[in-house]
Amino acid sequence: MIQIPSFSETNHPLILALNHYSDSDLLTFCQRYSDQGKYFTGIFCRYAPLVYTLVGHGGRSPVQTDYLFALTWRQIFHEMRTLDLEAQGFQSLQQWLLEVATAYQDQFEIPPVASINYDIKRTTPPLWCYLEQALDLVPPLPRLIVVLADHFHWSSTRISAHLQAEREYLTVEDVENWLNQGRQLILEELPTDIRTIYFPESLPQLNNEGDRLTDSASNAN
Repeated sequence: MIQIPSFSETNHPLILALNHYSDSDLLTFCQRYSDQGKYFTGIFCRYAPLVYTLVGHGGRSPVQTDYLFALTWRQIFHEMRTLDLEAQGFQSLQQWLLEVATAYQDQFEIPPVASINYDIKRTTPPLWCYLEQALDLVPPLPRLIVVLADHFHWSSTRISAHLQAEREYLTVEDVENWLNQGRQLILEELPTDIRTIYFPESLPQLNNEGDRLTDSASNAN
């Protein structure tokens, strides 16, 4: 029996306030207000059980199912920005979501469990999508340092040595300063409503859970 995860964002006031909107409304808002994340998150909350049930029938391990589920929503996130249901011959958003979930099950190459770092309890698919988007907007040096520290769990000493070997002469203190700046830049690049939903305490929580910001975003790259 498939055990569908629970997603706390479903009960957030910003998401509950969207319940009276139709799928068509949410899709329009998602495309029109790309600087806001609640509309995509609302669609996710509405259809997460259906999509999870669909991708969960492949005989994979729970970890692989979670990862495929997240990859599917990542694909949905990117395709939805320019989606025209009528032009593509779909009668509803639900029909299109089912089509995407079905089509990509065999196209995504799911790695062995031991190599999957994704944890759906820490980073649900909407947060993963917006963290990845934010990470892409951070300048190269702080982005590299954040990924090495939070995803690969390198110490500041190791990062400093690695960068010096690459002729980027940063002290351990420099690395730690860039790490803090990088995390803050990621936070600032997130849509305000995504910060409200997932990081209500903002920067203090960010410093305590820095690895949450990049584990999943960098895992798919």
